[in-house]
Amino acid sequence: MKNNRKNSPNKRRDKDNGFYNQLKTIFQYLQDHIATASMVAAATGIPQKNICRYKRDLEKVGALWEVEKKTCKKTGFKAWYLTTNPDLVPPNDQLSLF
Repeated sequence: MKNNRKNSPNKRRDKDNGFYNQLKTIFQYLQDHIATASMVAAATGIPQKNICRYKRDLEKVGALWEVEKKTCKKTGFKAWYLTTNPDLVPPNDQLSLF
């Protein structure tokens, strides 16, 4: 039997490796840029639906922050601008209310 990509025993590992590569690409892009998911998709070539999934995963581990909600330069709709760089996160004024 011919061992091609379709019946390869490493097929699952290839999928996981693609997941890791996309996640790493998004993380690194957002280290240097503040952008919406649509802007990241346009810059990296990763589908926006995947970016939304990775966004959730990065938020859960505390590695991604929503900086501000304003009009997206790509779509023209209101959206959250994201970053993975803690230096770019605005200070939280929540404690100053009390």
